[in-house]
Amino acid sequence: MTNSGDIWKKVQRPLAMSVLCGAMLASLSGCVALVAGGAISGTLAATDRRTLGAQTEDRAIEVKGSIKLNNVVGDAGHTNINSFNRRALLTGEVRDEAMKAAAERELRGIEGVVAVINELEIAGPSSYTSRSNDALITTKVKASLIDMKDISANSYQVVTERGVVFLMGRVTQREGQIGADVARGVSGVNKVVKVFEYITEEEWKSFQPSKSVSNS
Repeated sequence: MTNSGDIWKKVQRPLAMSVLCGAMLASLSGCVALVAGGAISGTLAATDRRTLGAQTEDRAIEVKGSIKLNNVVGDAGHTNINSFNRRALLTGEVRDEAMKAAAERELRGIEGVVAVINELEIAGPSSYTSRSNDALITTKVKASLIDMKDISANSYQVVTERGVVFLMGRVTQREGQIGADVARGVSGVNKVVKVFEYITEEEWKSFQPSKSVSNS
């Protein structure tokens, strides 16, 4: 007897790890959007708890947001935008409170954005070494989530800034706590911030793969 959920678990780790490694390398050269848009949409996106429309809008929000933030911040800071189900997470470093507020206003003005979580720090731009370390932490957290048998790693989006891990996704309270506990156990993580959109257990059941039985 073969459970379709079990089959997915068997292929999930190598598939997700290849995507994660590619994303980590691309993030160091500023091309993570291309990796995520290409590889994930053809593989892991099928199990995403967002609608296809929301996934498309999130990619558009990130592209538009990056352009707007570059116009506001330029070389005076370092900013990142990650959107999940039209909720935009703003991280990085800016020069002062005025720039932080201006960056948030620009994001709120993007069509489709329903909320902005502004986690910008007033500080100088992080170093290349710091960003490389953050990319590695993100990969390790995601890999650790994949190893957990009672959750779906693809339900989480992991963002790391200066050793602080931000967790996004559409999860239940139970899944959110498990994800946070897993992230806290990864070496190099200084803090975990939950930025989840919570769903009910009933909604969770609707996302579970249907079981199919076959003779082996």
